[in-house]
Amino acid sequence: MSDKEKSAAHAYWHANKNLIYILLGIWAFVSFGCGIVFAPFLNSFYVGQLPMGFWFAQQGSMYTFVILIFVYAWRMDKLDKKFNVEE
Repeated sequence: MSDKEKSAAHAYWHANKNLIYILLGIWAFVSFGCGIVFAPFLNSFYVGQLPMGFWFAQQGSMYTFVILIFVYAWRMDKLDKKFNVEE
């Protein structure tokens, strides 16, 4: 493997790890932050008939996780094309 290929592989995995860290940070904020830490504040707002803090703890974090899966797949597709490693 040449130095250029090693450099490209390193850049690819660095971009992949950065994307994972960002998406995990968003998920942690939504699930832990909105569902637990900020729940007392969010409970003053309602989603339908449910307090928003309860909604984030029970539903919002799961919806966010599913959305982040699709965002990850979409961004990785773009990243694969950028680094010419697409299937």
